[in-house]
Amino acid sequence: MTERTLRVLEFTKIREQLTSHTITDMGAELAAALIPDADLGLVSQALQETEEAYVVLSHHGGHPLIPCADVRRQLKLAEIGSTLSPRALLDVAGLMRASRVARDTLVTERENTPQLTALASRLSTHHRLESDIVAAILSEEEIADHASKELADIRRHIRQCNSRVRDKLNSMIHSSTFQKYLQETIITIRSDRFVLPVKQEYRANVPGLIHDQSTTGATLFVEPMAVVEINNDLKQWIAKEKAEIERILLAFSAEIAPLSDQLAANQDILARLDFAFAKAALSRAMFGVLPRVNDRGFIKIVRGRHPLLDPDTVVPSDLWMGDVFTSLVITGPNTGGKTVTLKTVGLFTLMAQAGLHVPADLGTELAVFDEVFADIGDEQSIEQSLSTFSSHMKNIVDILQRITPNSLALFDELGAGTDPTEGAALAQAVLGTLLEMKARTVATTHYSELKEYALTTPGVENASVEFNVETLRPTYRLSIGIPGKSNAFEISQRLGLPDMIIDKARELLSHDQIRFEDVIANAEYHRQVARRERELAEEGRQEIIRLREEAEAQRKKLEESREQAIRKAKEEARRILEKARGESEAIVSELKRMKKDGMATPEHEVQKLKQRLQQGLGEVQDALAQPVQRVTAPPRDLKPGDTVRLVHLGNDATVLVAPNSKGEVQVQAGVMKMKVHISQLELRKEEKPKERAHIRSMVDVQHRAVAQEIDLRGMALDEALGEVDKFLDNAVLSALSIVHVIHGKGTGTLRAGMQNHLKKHPHVKSYRLGKYGEGEEGVTVVTLR
Repeated sequence: MTERTLRVLEFTKIREQLTSHTITDMGAELAAALIPDADLGLVSQALQETEEAYVVLSHHGGHPLIPCADVRRQLKLAEIGSTLSPRALLDVAGLMRASRVARDTLVTERENTPQLTALASRLSTHHRLESDIVAAILSEEEIADHASKELADIRRHIRQCNSRVRDKLNSMIHSSTFQKYLQETIITIRSDRFVLPVKQEYRANVPGLIHDQSTTGATLFVEPMAVVEINNDLKQWIAKEKAEIERILLAFSAEIAPLSDQLAANQDILARLDFAFAKAALSRAMFGVLPRVNDRGFIKIVRGRHPLLDPDTVVPSDLWMGDVFTSLVITGPNTGGKTVTLKTVGLFTLMAQAGLHVPADLGTELAVFDEVFADIGDEQSIEQSLSTFSSHMKNIVDILQRITPNSLALFDELGAGTDPTEGAALAQAVLGTLLEMKARTVATTHYSELKEYALTTPGVENASVEFNVETLRPTYRLSIGIPGKSNAFEISQRLGLPDMIIDKARELLSHDQIRFEDVIANAEYHRQVARRERELAEEGRQEIIRLREEAEAQRKKLEESREQAIRKAKEEARRILEKARGESEAIVSELKRMKKDGMATPEHEVQKLKQRLQQGLGEVQDALAQPVQRVTAPPRDLKPGDTVRLVHLGNDATVLVAPNSKGEVQVQAGVMKMKVHISQLELRKEEKPKERAHIRSMVDVQHRAVAQEIDLRGMALDEALGEVDKFLDNAVLSALSIVHVIHGKGTGTLRAGMQNHLKKHPHVKSYRLGKYGEGEEGVTVVTLR
């Protein structure tokens, strides 16, 4: 691609935006040097790299890399044996840290980023050396004491010398006899040695070395002889400190030297990663998508938006070409968006071939061309005596000399700037030549001859940009298949040009020209009406979808509320039942304890225990008698004998008494009778009992209602045993599991004989005496096999 094409289509501005998203100087260099590629494989690879970086950015949230300095110069110095400065060593350590962080972040089990993972896998890490440098060098001016044992020892001696000098000088300046010799009672430094400010007239009274004097000569900075030796020692230790620091820096530089190639490779990889994530960040900023690419010259842009226009106001455009037709002629009024559309096609192509996402919707597909040519804008040259037409024609000549069948040519106002008749003829000839070559061509024009040419020539298609004559504003919508109308008369009339002049202008047009423009206007009017109707229909469809989704969400919410209410009520009912069961068991245990101890139970104790039991059962009754909210309607027309389900308890029961005026129903669940509100019931559908092939009986058990208990009180033992046998047979045939035999307490004869009989009975699995509330010793509870 020529630099002129990149500049005309404003690809250079895209590069500037891309550069602003980099975090390293090396990444910025790659972004600034980006140019489109003409190889389909390389373009696909670059686009996939951008897509992978976009995935990582979305998953990571922030930028996965950390900034690092360009250390290529420092690495070369280390390689030739130079000693690196503390700043240079810290920069190299920063490169090591950036490499380690990038590798840890990108080399994962993630399967949708193979290119970035492979690239980051090539990063070498040097954690020990990185840690040593950072620990030893605190800043570019300060080396840590623990950088070496020798340095720590040297600095300990330096601190001791400093302390000795200061102690000696402090004792001197605080001496009453010595203070009169001093200009000020302070300790200062001259030539890296501790000195005192002595008055000129007392020079002889302070023996020592003079290192400096004030500008007036009234003050001499004297190093007293008493501290000269200590200062000499201090200077020696300071020289040793400097030498040790040089040795430490040289040692680190020597360690870096053999790693320079690896670190330089890390620098290049980090620059490439920074460049990839800059492409992803640019895509996120412009709401870009990954376009499909092909080498067939097919272009399909779905709701494309020029990336340099305000995303809040830009009007998306749909455009396609390259399959049925290879040339597209765009017409319409000035400022209608023709040039923007032309630049969008060219810029999208350049961006895709450079590996960048494009601001469009999914489904966008772009072609990879070997060259993109653009003749856009007025580049007349005064120096070269070139007019607007000459300048355009010079570009067109250059394009025709270099274009190939796999090129894209973009022309703005083709043939303009000269006689309209000749210009239109030249434009048709140029389009015809490119059509024969099968090069992809997009041209904008005002010429009616080119509209007719596109209508009558296979492989060429018309397109137009809309313009609202009433508001004198373009809508910027592109329509393919319909030529545009210049609207010159309508615009002039709206701007106040007298009707008389407009009518005269119309008379100067030929009948065919007027008819052609009318046909275009009529087609455009009906197209806009159809588009508005489609938009209204789409809005209606979206509204129906929205209402349906809201209804479904409301239904789910009600269902969840119902289930939550049922779950809560079940938990409350179970809690109350457990409490009542616990109370009953405690009461029974208390009565048994009293009986075992031979204690006579006072009447008031019996009444107290009975009240506790009634209170527990009352809570159950109250909980079940409360109405609850439910989505489905409660059962109607309940009658005695109906089987219902207690919703909150999950048990079946039999209706004993029809609902009263309050909606309360008396039911029996097992041996417990209770009142339940109708809202807590569900009517159970009658199921036909399954026939059991291995049971044969002369009795029609399918229609017999078998009781769950038998009352033997008042019967003789022989008679009672016969009745129990019949009762147990019917209970087994009815698939009952537990039954109650009521024999009363009495003398215990009937109970003992009955239990001896039950021990040998083939239908009996086990039996026990009843608990409190079940009849106690007057009832035997039998579990059937």
